[in-house]
Amino acid sequence: MSSSFFIKTKGKPKTTKKGKETAAVKRKADGDSGGQSKIRAKKSSSKYNEEISSDSEVESPTVSKKRQAKEEIEFEETPQEKKLRLAKLYLEQLKEEEEKKAEDESFETDLIAGRLQEEVLEQKGKLQRLIAKDLLPPDASEIRLLRGHKLPITCLVITPDDRCIFSAAKDCSIIKWDVENGKKLHTIHGGRKGTEDRHVGHTAHILCMAISSDGKYLATGDMNNLIMIWEGETCKHLYKFTGHKGPVSGLSFRKGTHDLYSASHDRSVKVWNVDENAYVETLFGHQDLITGLDSLSRERCVTAGGRDGTVRVWKIAEESQLVFHGHEGSIDCVQLINEEHMITGADDGSVSLWGVNKKKPLGTVKQAHGCHGDAGLEQPHWVSSVAALHNSDTVASGSHNSQVNVWKCGQNYRGLELLFSVPVSGFINSLKFSSSGQFLVAGVGQEHRLGRWWRLKEAKNGIYIIPLKRKPSNPEEAKQTE
Repeated sequence: MSSSFFIKTKGKPKTTKKGKETAAVKRKADGDSGGQSKIRAKKSSSKYNEEISSDSEVESPTVSKKRQAKEEIEFEETPQEKKLRLAKLYLEQLKEEEEKKAEDESFETDLIAGRLQEEVLEQKGKLQRLIAKDLLPPDASEIRLLRGHKLPITCLVITPDDRCIFSAAKDCSIIKWDVENGKKLHTIHGGRKGTEDRHVGHTAHILCMAISSDGKYLATGDMNNLIMIWEGETCKHLYKFTGHKGPVSGLSFRKGTHDLYSASHDRSVKVWNVDENAYVETLFGHQDLITGLDSLSRERCVTAGGRDGTVRVWKIAEESQLVFHGHEGSIDCVQLINEEHMITGADDGSVSLWGVNKKKPLGTVKQAHGCHGDAGLEQPHWVSSVAALHNSDTVASGSHNSQVNVWKCGQNYRGLELLFSVPVSGFINSLKFSSSGQFLVAGVGQEHRLGRWWRLKEAKNGIYIIPLKRKPSNPEEAKQTE
């Protein structure tokens, strides 16, 4: 192998400041061109392939400036070689960037596709997240009690971000609570009977409340047939809606809008536009006083008709209604699980699951909270409240048997299975799951929200925050569709 391959000849090499070392190197190159060229090749490869470590400076001796200059002369790239090397580097860099971009886009596409699929299933009412199997019963020491109302709690709502709770009671007051520390953030005091003209707020028992999906508006309804609209953040009073001829027993905002549905003991359902401070229309159909109302994102709402024994789904745009029969007693509470399924509770002690495509319940649990009374004269405990974790297989019910029952819905919402009971003393007048599913809130009183048939003196008027612990599970939440 010729040494000229490694040494680029440029006429006579410059000898300035090289002295003996330069001459020695030249002699060696002339004398042993074959063997020494291999050593030089090794040196060159080690120059480009050596690993750099934190100890390299200590281990290797510092190379003199002269030797560096010599090596640069010996191994100088031609312009064509340099262009080729840079082109290869550039292509490799482009390839890496494109691969990374493709991975990111693929991940983003999968994420968006999954989200869109969930939204479509949610709209169709076919999304059922299977989380009940992972729930664990809470310890009694983990349940928190918030006290502030003087009389029984009648209703409550949780803000969309799960940070605050609004509660109302028979003392006509509204309290805004901080979930994390349990402190009162704001109190809207109730007024005495006869002070309606000068008092800003309720002067009669508050029966129901609702909060818009963006948390902007809070609506409350009372026994004086009034609906009050408040600013969610500051609790400032905004509007007063009049029009119902009986106590307002149910309120719900349509999800994603500021359209408000209200139900009353006057057997009617009214539609309001809160942004415009306007009444829209009235719907009739129930044969007895309406005891509860709920809605989601569709332009429809569902109501419980008390002693007329029906549950009705109101299609607002079509001005039509679907009628469902099933309970033997007065249907006192209703809650939508998703757009196609709902849960109801009645004073015959039963809890029922419904689908909008079937007139009869998909599943019913009779005496869901047991019975009370003397032998032979037993009466079931009335189911006074129900709650559903939206788009999941988890629901809850409350009575006055000192327990909140948490249920698992069967496949395709056919049947209910008791998961566990949480000890809570008193009438469970209101139940709500947080939107994250991290906790369940119970509004408790010594009396039923609609009357004074019994009084449980040992009960405490307050709000119970029940944590919902889960077993360690896969990061991807299981989903099931019909």
